[in-house]
Amino acid sequence: MNEELVEQLKNMEGKVSFIYKDLSSREMISYQEDMKMKAASIIKIPIMVEVFRQIESGRLNKHQTYCLKEEDKRPSCGALNMMHAGVELTILDLCNLMIILSDNTATNILIGLMGMEQINHSMKDLGLHVTKVNRLLFDREASAKGIENYVSASEIAGLLEKMYQGTLVSKEASAKMLDILKQQRLNGKIPFHFVEKIEVAHKTGEDDGITHDVGIVYGKSPFLVCFLGNEVDVPAFERFMQDATLKLLQYTEENKI
Repeated sequence: MNEELVEQLKNMEGKVSFIYKDLSSREMISYQEDMKMKAASIIKIPIMVEVFRQIESGRLNKHQTYCLKEEDKRPSCGALNMMHAGVELTILDLCNLMIILSDNTATNILIGLMGMEQINHSMKDLGLHVTKVNRLLFDREASAKGIENYVSASEIAGLLEKMYQGTLVSKEASAKMLDILKQQRLNGKIPFHFVEKIEVAHKTGEDDGITHDVGIVYGKSPFLVCFLGNEVDVPAFERFMQDATLKLLQYTEENKI
């Protein structure tokens, strides 16, 4: 299985990064897992982590509200860009929208409330050196200057594993973050072959030539898997994600890994 997956990844167009880890046996398969990759919406996972860290520290109150402004609205994913200015949302509302619907407006509001520097400082404290928020989402001016948000498969896998272990922020926060990830509505990649049959806590990311999906598959033997693709043939890499995850599920449950 290891050689088969790695060979397929080597033949993929563009830059690809991958990590698989059986959360019981600790067996792992990886390919270019430390590569610095443009994050797209995967950056929303570390932002969520910081939301819960600031709630835990008392800097944020999960029930405090934010009043949506017209200038907050950003296009594409989400729901807030279609809602009227003046609607009030709690911090947890914003976090749910950011992950479950990949809402870009909610994401930028949360970055503004918490501070970009503080998010990055917390990621460094967690030992993450590649993962960094450098700009707001849909900041076309910054993007035109080559300013991007970055992640690596190994670092995001580390955050997911800590959530699974109940050690990321706190046991309660880890459980709540996983619960939010389990409500994901964009299910065409990792869970494609078993949507509604097996629980998956995951987050996707998309942009021009970019497609990602990272998460935990709760089969008989839970495992985490991270697929990151930059400058790829998007349909081809997404088919690979779908089929590779199914093979990993079957292999894991047969105790062959």
